[in-house]
Amino acid sequence: MKAYLELLLTFMKLGCITFGGGYAMVPVLDRELIRKKGWITMEEVMDYYTIGQITPGIIAVNVSTFIGYKRKGLLGGILATVGFVFPGVCLITVIALFLTNFADIPAVQHAFKGIRVAVGGLILDTVIKLFKGVFKNVQAVIICILAFALSAFWSASPVLLVTAAGVVGFFLYRPAQQKESSQ
Repeated sequence: MKAYLELLLTFMKLGCITFGGGYAMVPVLDRELIRKKGWITMEEVMDYYTIGQITPGIIAVNVSTFIGYKRKGLLGGILATVGFVFPGVCLITVIALFLTNFADIPAVQHAFKGIRVAVGGLILDTVIKLFKGVFKNVQAVIICILAFALSAFWSASPVLLVTAAGVVGFFLYRPAQQKESSQ
């Protein structure tokens, strides 16, 4: 029971301190779940983000669910999801009650601009960590450049890009003995 409560409270904490969406969550996961608790690895986080990209829903919530499920099965997945979402739902409810009264106040508008800049910094930190963790060889860099170019210049579907990269990755990165036996 203690492990389930710890899981719930940990994800409530993450829900309170994570701002800016899924990718801004990576530095928080790194600090709280990888370094402090040792529950997951950065490689697992990247796998969860990959799966979270192609499944319906909010990436941060999906990743929370996957981590909770890995730790404690179905109930762990549910508790991690509820724990992560609950603080945001409470905050949004309070903001919705009062925002119409305060949205036009210059100080509030300036605060939101500052928050957006900080979130941009968190996302940049995530991109840097992704580069360090993912780009271990030339093939990975080529896949990244192709995916970026197809997305940025030709508006390729993210679903198609992720699927195509998965197929290419399957053939590039599978163990050598599997490659030999398929020939």
